[in-house]
Amino acid sequence: MVRSSGSAKHGSAKIVLTCVGLLGFALVADFLWASSSRFASSSYSSIASNWASPRHTSPNPVIFPNKDQPTKSRIEEDAVKGKQAATGRLLSATFADLPAPELKWEKMAAAPVPRLDGAAIQIKNLLYVFAGYGTIDYVHSHVDVYNFTDNTWGARFDMPKEMAHSHLGMATDGRYIYVVTGQYGPQCRGPTARTFVLDTETKQWRDLPPLPVPRYAPATQLWRGRLHVMGGSKENRHTPGLEHWSLAVKDGNALEKEWRTEISIPRGGPHRACIVVEDRLYVIGGQEGDFMAKPGSPIFKCSRRNEVVYSDVYMLDDEMKWKELPPMPKPDSHIEFAWVVVNNSIVIIGGTTEKHPVTKKMVLNGEVFRFNLDTLKWSVIGKLPYRVKTTLVGFWNGWLHFTSGQRDKGPDDPAPKKVVADMWRTKLKFIF
Repeated sequence: MVRSSGSAKHGSAKIVLTCVGLLGFALVADFLWASSSRFASSSYSSIASNWASPRHTSPNPVIFPNKDQPTKSRIEEDAVKGKQAATGRLLSATFADLPAPELKWEKMAAAPVPRLDGAAIQIKNLLYVFAGYGTIDYVHSHVDVYNFTDNTWGARFDMPKEMAHSHLGMATDGRYIYVVTGQYGPQCRGPTARTFVLDTETKQWRDLPPLPVPRYAPATQLWRGRLHVMGGSKENRHTPGLEHWSLAVKDGNALEKEWRTEISIPRGGPHRACIVVEDRLYVIGGQEGDFMAKPGSPIFKCSRRNEVVYSDVYMLDDEMKWKELPPMPKPDSHIEFAWVVVNNSIVIIGGTTEKHPVTKKMVLNGEVFRFNLDTLKWSVIGKLPYRVKTTLVGFWNGWLHFTSGQRDKGPDDPAPKKVVADMWRTKLKFIF
């Protein structure tokens, strides 16, 4: 009996312990499941955030543990539908327009022809507008002149037949306009090393010594009596060039027979602004890579290649050493003639930024940027009537003007579409 009673009690105890054990296991399992869910949720948020960044590419495919979590395609769709509230333009938040004050733009007389990748130089109240694509299959070979005093397009004259039609390097001393290298012909044809100078008073052209090798859209400027040419794209139109040459010039004449090699630019590539202010030379923005001619194409048909647009700013100092300055508010390219200097500030209009991470299309910029040379700080001082690249810019009597270029498809689509001849102006006022 005693042994029988002890057995019963022992059996009951085993049942209790078993129940407690099962309950404990269930609690531990529930805790582990909850922790795992929280980790999965946290990891997904991190992956999705990183994937949306244009500078991050996940090395492995994202695998979601259950069907209720968003798929990559849904993330892409959400990215495309993202809205930038400050400008009211529909675009992925990663590549949205930057917040900017409204400017009152006035439409002026359009240029005689539309231009893409043209060039422009302002001398006093005249804006000389050169060459450029009319369409991808047609290039201009003349100069149009806009008079800021009476707001009319007037004189028109031809360029030399051997002169490049787009992707030009260009600078002026106030009378003579120096024209360096560039692309000869439509589509994605090859570059030329030919260099010319225009006397704007007589409308006469002269040859200068050719550049050592051809380049597309090199940064070009007159500085300390020398014509400086640097960067651009190499002969294949895609590979960035780092070389830097200079040539002594005076009154439209070359004082040397050959170009001199100078310190290489820290980062190569075409489509950047090159500016001299207070005896300092600045190179702003640009890109690495460009369209190339399709192999075997008899018309040198343009073929898309990878491009990297950047916001870098460099300055060449008294010791002929490059110094890196604060970058632009966003990457910006196609701005070689899209700038003016006003009140010790550099003002840059439009351009292109990095390609959209989802659609892979080119994204145009619609901002007006200001770089204050007293504070070395960038700001966004306005937005354009539309996003546009390769604008040709001038400033006269308080008015900021821009003409030509390739504009966006509309307020909700920043991809490039129509090549335009429009001329716009706005009264420019800085708020310090």
